[in-house]
Amino acid sequence: MVSIRTADIGDAGVLADLGRQTFHETFAAQNSPEDMDAYMKEAFTVGRLTAEIREPGAVYLVAEAPPRVIGFARVAPADPPACITGPSPVRLVKLYVSADAIGLGVGAALMRSSIEWAKNSGHKCLWLGVWEHNHRAKAFYERWRFVPVGTEMFRLGNDDQTDVLMQLMLSDRVGGDHPGDRGTDRG
Repeated sequence: MVSIRTADIGDAGVLADLGRQTFHETFAAQNSPEDMDAYMKEAFTVGRLTAEIREPGAVYLVAEAPPRVIGFARVAPADPPACITGPSPVRLVKLYVSADAIGLGVGAALMRSSIEWAKNSGHKCLWLGVWEHNHRAKAFYERWRFVPVGTEMFRLGNDDQTDVLMQLMLSDRVGGDHPGDRGTDRG
């Protein structure tokens, strides 16, 4: 059974480890080891995760199948580019699921919780960036009715890459059943 809860400072270490693991599982085959290492050494430190957990107006949602953490999502305020047109937007910065938990509904549970958190926080639009070559994640977001609206550059080590920007207008309902949980965003 998967449960979703809000992270606290004590989760920073396990989230950093899981972030490195899932990011490597998802992107290592298509990127140089040097670029991967450079990015992961900066993005997945305990210090950085601690600061992100403490960020006002943001949340880390943790997926657990006791006794271990098997995924997480981060929703946080961010200055949206002009192509994000929804009112009161908030960014889904990360949605990571351990490879051995894909297919168990973890991604769907995290997405539902992210949407619910955003709506309960007064946001009307959820947006994200996903690597143009991450077809599995793009398909996951499209099943949740995210719509591509533009692109932005994402720096992975020394490599400038293109992320597709997608947005979802939030309605009064959280959403129905959406198959799959293979969404992995990079933040």
